[in-house]
Amino acid sequence: MPTSTVTASTSCRASTAEEALLAELRRTEPASFGAMFLDRVSRTPDAEAYRRPDSQGAWRSQSWAETGTAVTEIAAGLLGLGLRAQERVAILAGTRTAWIEADFGVMCAGGATTTVYPSSSAAEVTHILTDSASRFAVVEHAGQLAKVFAAGSPVEYAVLIDGAPDDGDTRVLTLGDLRARGRELLAAEPAVVREACAAIRAGDLATLIYTSGTTGLPKGVRVTHHSWIYQGLAIQAMGFLDPDDLGYLWLPLAHAFGKALLSCQLSVGFAFAVDGDVGRLVERLPVVRPTIIPAVPRIFEKVYAGVLATVQNGNPATARLFTWGIGVGLRVSRLRRQGERPGRVLAVQHRIADRLVLARIRSRFGGRLRFFISGAAALSTEIGEWFDAVGLPVLEGYGLTETCATTFFNRPGSPEYGTVGLPLPGTAVALAEDGEILVRGPGVMQGYHDAPGATAETLAGGWLHTGDIGEITAAGSLRITDRKKDLIKTSNGKYVAPQTIEARFKGICPLASQIVVHGDGRKYITALIDLDPDAVRGWAARHGLGGADYARITRSPQLTEAVGGYVEQLNATLAPWETIKKFLVLDHHLAVEGGDLTPSLKVRRRAVETRYAGLLDSLYPAGSPNQ
Repeated sequence: MPTSTVTASTSCRASTAEEALLAELRRTEPASFGAMFLDRVSRTPDAEAYRRPDSQGAWRSQSWAETGTAVTEIAAGLLGLGLRAQERVAILAGTRTAWIEADFGVMCAGGATTTVYPSSSAAEVTHILTDSASRFAVVEHAGQLAKVFAAGSPVEYAVLIDGAPDDGDTRVLTLGDLRARGRELLAAEPAVVREACAAIRAGDLATLIYTSGTTGLPKGVRVTHHSWIYQGLAIQAMGFLDPDDLGYLWLPLAHAFGKALLSCQLSVGFAFAVDGDVGRLVERLPVVRPTIIPAVPRIFEKVYAGVLATVQNGNPATARLFTWGIGVGLRVSRLRRQGERPGRVLAVQHRIADRLVLARIRSRFGGRLRFFISGAAALSTEIGEWFDAVGLPVLEGYGLTETCATTFFNRPGSPEYGTVGLPLPGTAVALAEDGEILVRGPGVMQGYHDAPGATAETLAGGWLHTGDIGEITAAGSLRITDRKKDLIKTSNGKYVAPQTIEARFKGICPLASQIVVHGDGRKYITALIDLDPDAVRGWAARHGLGGADYARITRSPQLTEAVGGYVEQLNATLAPWETIKKFLVLDHHLAVEGGDLTPSLKVRRRAVETRYAGLLDSLYPAGSPNQ
């Protein structure tokens, strides 16, 4: 059982003004998440809700009223199929407006959404559908039907977003068919959806989100309507989002982070451009010109590495100008975060640097971006400060599926890079004696689905035990130091926090994609390094290996030497027992499909260590004690 001895951390809390505004907002809060959606439609029917690309790449806008029509028809269609209160409807699709409309339709009908990643294996889908007892499923295309109707699946009806069902399969209907059924029911019973929505209580189940986890089968996290409503109102109370904002939503909506973004959208009323095709993100940002982009650290790492590679491939004069401009930007941004203003000379230099260097980088994101939001994994401090120097602050947050994704957040104007900021208003935080972060508040899950033992352990003593280790900075922000279960203890008795080292390396090495630090029970620390394919191709072209395949490049002595140089830079910042003594560059990539990464691109450490046990063993002398 987790320790129940806690140390109160009263210095780590939201401001009094945020707490007061949240209390004011909660006095008139809706009774359910479905009611929250219908209230948004009622208040701003003509305002833009979503923007999506069509087949020709042009962007089509839809209002809240249009979204409300689609959602109400979907809700009525599900009720017509026999959906009952709190019954589960699985959604197995990529990020798109149809996903959002289906989810809101389930909410308004009184059901509960089971989120499923489209990349999930057939076995994972079967486990989730069976464990959740999902009678209905909304799927993106017919290729997913075999997963949904696998042996033992409880699904009775599947709704296709794209394509048409095979003739004669009465279990399958299109999304258009479902909406048509909904219109028929609404014509006969106009109040059917309003009545179903009015019957929902705040403590009813709204969503089952299965934690991707780093080990074992995923567990279903039970999130109530009350928790999602709180999430939206708490973010609204922080005051950094405006109704005029335009967010770019590409993150997986099966992840709690994606659903949390929808909750704050309903609360504040801004619009989202929705497009799950991350491969076209760079080309579409200048067209959409968003003001906010939520993302995961891997996106920032790729942009950072890409810009550096472009500069390195250019002429030396351009590289010197770039280095000077970023240096000026860093000095100004650090002064600003300390509450100071640059002197006259530095201010002039900054205006020149901005015109010649920094503004050109910002233009890649459309030129209107106010800030990024980063979550789901640790962001390198160096990379965060680099973006801030450019004039694109990255507001890092922290949370778990068990806490509705957002629990801590850096506020605009005063981000403390290397931390995840302050708690949301209404959330309490404490540290256990061993440094484990404990959370209590309205955003905490109801429990794990049909897992009373795991629920009791995680919620022991009235606190949610996060499993993460942290510390409170002098400014009152939370710094995550590592995952409790991931701490490495070498055979010399020294503790090493691998996640901190991994995040730091990705800020130093522009070639890096993933790094897995290893050494539990060993004499010293080693690492497996997975490189970014785009960065490697650029490096290869500059070093006479442009025509070689990826595996040959990664095995080349030149590349090993280059990566070794970055490892040496990293080691210079570490304590002696933390330094990486040996490493291997993988000749292929860690991937979600192979089970190496979670869908939110976090390393499944135990899975990787098991799969690459032979390679890791080769980094230690055979037959020596504590290899």
